[in-house]
Amino acid sequence: MKRSLLFFALVMASYGAVQAQVTTSSMTGIVTQTSGSTTQGATIKAIHVPSGTVYSGSANAAGRFNLANMRVGGPYKIEVTYVGQQPVTYDDIYLQLGQPFVLNPVFGENATTLQEVTVTGQVRRTQKTGASTSIGQKQLQELPQVERSITEFMRLTPQANGNSFAGRDARYNNLQIDGANFNNGFGLSGGPIPGGNSQPISLDAIEAISVNIAPFDVTQSGFTGAGINAVTKSGTNKITGTAYYFLQNQSLQGRKIDDITLDKVDAAKKNFGFSLGGPIIKDKLFLFVNAEREEATGGMLLEQIYGKLLKTE
Repeated sequence: MKRSLLFFALVMASYGAVQAQVTTSSMTGIVTQTSGSTTQGATIKAIHVPSGTVYSGSANAAGRFNLANMRVGGPYKIEVTYVGQQPVTYDDIYLQLGQPFVLNPVFGENATTLQEVTVTGQVRRTQKTGASTSIGQKQLQELPQVERSITEFMRLTPQANGNSFAGRDARYNNLQIDGANFNNGFGLSGGPIPGGNSQPISLDAIEAISVNIAPFDVTQSGFTGAGINAVTKSGTNKITGTAYYFLQNQSLQGRKIDDITLDKVDAAKKNFGFSLGGPIIKDKLFLFVNAEREEATGGMLLEQIYGKLLKTE
């Protein structure tokens, strides 16, 4: 009886650890010959060019390989080698958060028996694991935004209605940043991020975002709306930095509702900050810091709106 109770307690204690922490990407595929036979023992090496980080592995008896826990983004340089074969190389490969990149290299005939070797390969960009949307660095930098919040990019998902997904209340989502929960646990509003209108992490520090509606991966759990995963940036071998300033004032606020014109109220919202990244030890240890400050003054009072509407009645 005591053993049964102990086992039950251990199962319940490990329940919270079942939820996956989606912070990396991966690469998978099958190495074959032009004849169609698989290539057992081929070596696959992936180099993250900006940081010099190397991921390597070998193909098993079925020619299949899997490189796990890879850094999001890129570019990557991929080199596939095998004894007696010309290496197969790929450049400018980019990985998306939580989505395996499928690469199927194909070797030509043995290089020692031919005058000319033709190397071909098959590349499939990503392997979908259910209804999901991936937002990379290019979209984060180029798409317009008003609040500089992760929630603005979550709406790129076709199933999104504001912060609600697939008809579920926003409080049924699960938001993780670098594997840590950032949910609105108190639940007084429909916003998925704690802190009201303030952002706990600057958008300038976000590397990639993924929104999963119905993942095939059973380890992704803890939500019935959407699982939102984001990862922050890391330094590279190149020293980089940003400095920014954003301003919204009363000139960007609407003041007319039908025939009612509201009084102009001085209001402003200012965001300013910086980020800095670079190497501490080249190819091994990196630094990335970000700081942002938000200031808001004034605002359009609801009492003014209600007052104007009551006068018209």
